[in-house]
Amino acid sequence: MADDGLLYRVYERRLTKELETLDLPQHLGVIVDGNRRWAKATGATTEQGHRRGAQKIVEFLSWCEDLDIPLVTVWMLSTDNLRRPPEELVALYEIITDTVDRILEAGYRVHLAGSPQDLPEGVRAAITRAQEDAAPRKHLAVNVAIGYGGREEIVGAVRELVTDLAAQGLQGEQLAAAITAEGIGEHLYTRGQPDPDLIIRTSGEQRLSGFLLWQSVHSEYWFCETNWPGFRRVDLLRALRDYCHRERRYGA
Repeated sequence: MADDGLLYRVYERRLTKELETLDLPQHLGVIVDGNRRWAKATGATTEQGHRRGAQKIVEFLSWCEDLDIPLVTVWMLSTDNLRRPPEELVALYEIITDTVDRILEAGYRVHLAGSPQDLPEGVRAAITRAQEDAAPRKHLAVNVAIGYGGREEIVGAVRELVTDLAAQGLQGEQLAAAITAEGIGEHLYTRGQPDPDLIIRTSGEQRLSGFLLWQSVHSEYWFCETNWPGFRRVDLLRALRDYCHRERRYGA
């Protein structure tokens, strides 16, 4: 076991050194999947799985900070997740609120990406208060995707754009002609931010499930079998090395 630990540390250091010469993502998205599967595999409760996954988020962000990745989007709760059993959601809301507090306490800048109206009033109020009281000290910015759905985000952006254009007096064909990709982008949750360069998904699932549908048009993807609570720094390093060695053509 000691030899295995030493080999792991040597491998991790080698990967870290290799990445120092490469261009890392400027926006990293992560779908933190597999908390319940981790719990089942280890004999833990579902709530314990979610709590361990929440702890991993804060740890993961510290790795990104060390690597000078400036922007991370973490999908913490989807609109589909809102259909889970009420007792699981109650625990999830508490865990999410606590995790946002911990991210802010770590000094990161936090932006809420999602539909606040889909969350309980207490959760919305707690997150709002935490953001207002926070004093970011670090360069890393974190989008926390809570109550997030990719289709809902696009529909909301189009509605906001149409409302703005109608307020300018545009109607009919003029209004339709004024709807552009750029205009929709200016009404997304991530407006003003670069699109994600790399999206990581854990737990062996190889699908987006609606994560950053609009923004991920040119994103690279990296899937791993590890359930999120078991995700290690070396897994992140391997994902980044793989990304850096890909040739990004952007459709050309």
